[in-house]
Amino acid sequence: MDAQRRIVLRHAGLLAALAASGAHARAPGSAYPFSLGVASGSPLPDSVVLWTRILNDPLNAAAMPPVAFSVRWEVAHDEAFTRIAAKGTASALPALAHSVHVDVRGLAPGRWYWYRFMLGDAVSPVGRTRTAPASDSLPAALKLAVASCQHWEFGSYAAHRHIAAAAPDLVAFLGDYIYEWGPYSLSHPQSALRTAESFSLAEYRARYAQYKSDADLQGAHLAAPWIMTWDDHEVANDYAADSDERRDPAFALRRAAAYQAFYEHMPLRLVLARPGDYASMRMVQRYDWGRLARFHVLDDRQYRATHACSPAGRGGSSSVTRACAALRDPRRSMLGREQEAWLAEGLATSKALWNLIAQQTPMAQSTQVPIVKPGDGRFWNDGWDGYPLARQRLFDALGKSGAANPVVLAGDVHTFYASDLQNDFNRPASKNNPVIATEFCGTSVTSSSRPQARTLQYLEMNRHTKYGRSDKRGFMLMDVTPEKTTTTFVGLDDVCNAQSGKAALATFEVASGKPGARRV
Repeated sequence: MDAQRRIVLRHAGLLAALAASGAHARAPGSAYPFSLGVASGSPLPDSVVLWTRILNDPLNAAAMPPVAFSVRWEVAHDEAFTRIAAKGTASALPALAHSVHVDVRGLAPGRWYWYRFMLGDAVSPVGRTRTAPASDSLPAALKLAVASCQHWEFGSYAAHRHIAAAAPDLVAFLGDYIYEWGPYSLSHPQSALRTAESFSLAEYRARYAQYKSDADLQGAHLAAPWIMTWDDHEVANDYAADSDERRDPAFALRRAAAYQAFYEHMPLRLVLARPGDYASMRMVQRYDWGRLARFHVLDDRQYRATHACSPAGRGGSSSVTRACAALRDPRRSMLGREQEAWLAEGLATSKALWNLIAQQTPMAQSTQVPIVKPGDGRFWNDGWDGYPLARQRLFDALGKSGAANPVVLAGDVHTFYASDLQNDFNRPASKNNPVIATEFCGTSVTSSSRPQARTLQYLEMNRHTKYGRSDKRGFMLMDVTPEKTTTTFVGLDDVCNAQSGKAALATFEVASGKPGARRV
């Protein structure tokens, strides 16, 4: 299905839903300004960020006039908007792709709200959002959806339809919201041809417009607030700090453009180290869900050391053995020392019953060959295996902090994994080598992965990983209570079918005070 037809079909479906809800949408092809929907995110006890972008045609952003629009917004206690909680106007500026970010303050904690935008006589879809619980409260439960990696050309966004239907309190998205690659020709699944790539601000903006035109993705944004981080494909495959796989001397300019486009399309509070400098955009975030959970949202791209032992002449990822001397260099960091200190401080001060570390890529060791004797192993150097001493510093910070019930959330590798985290992955868990945390890695929304037979081989070589499933696309659903966290791996029947059903592939529990995943 080409991009034009997919957008038309998705937009038609969205318009039908809007008509049913009473929103004043216009027909496809007219000047309806909310073609990319609305979204909310970054919830605090008294505030939430609302987002939209004024764009008539997702396939022709250049057609927008270079003028600012005054956009009205409303937040209500009810879906019918009979009791308005807050309202105002915001400017949609051409310098920011006519995006709108409203940080609505003065809301009550732990409450659901409904919101919408208006421009002229056009009314946006109505979104549902909520504030975080009061800091001193103990919620009985948190329902969390976790997703990542949604390559447009590799399938439908049926996973987002199921996320919306699950009615979560919160969605955590862990990166690869777009892919800078594309469009692809997929005449044969095994011979995908990449024909273009995003480099400029205009090209990244166009890619986001394409992705966000999808009605199922818009629906997941309508259902709940999101907390987010990025991974590599929001900028360039396997980039590290200011270096990409091409070793392009102009990469810093490309990265700044990509960071700006990311902000323009996400419900985020903008934090810049230097005003107007999107190259300094800070993604590190911390969110408390009362005393039930603290989210430590990490950025493992912007500050990391370049890849260990990359082949001569290029950057990006590769597989390396323990003979790679850079793996033993204590100066190398995945997060950067400032972010390492920030995480250690957040863990040490946390009063939450659960500490959820939301980040991009699996933290559990994953050797690609059997380890028979010390010194064996082959590891992918784009993940935490490429930064083993930095990973150990993080584990040391976990132990020193005394933070309750750490659970790591990951994506990136398009595979479901449930793993126990230990100081020494090469020895069985024991009193002297205890399980210190649990990690759940979600598969991709659409992006492809390795054959399941190879994943089963990885499980044999990495016994601390209790489950692996790479042949399914989908997402994770987590139910967090004071007593336990329950994580369900939800897989699609057919990622190429927009109406695909789903199935619970596996469910794991972590009991409070007892780290380690137990299948139920």
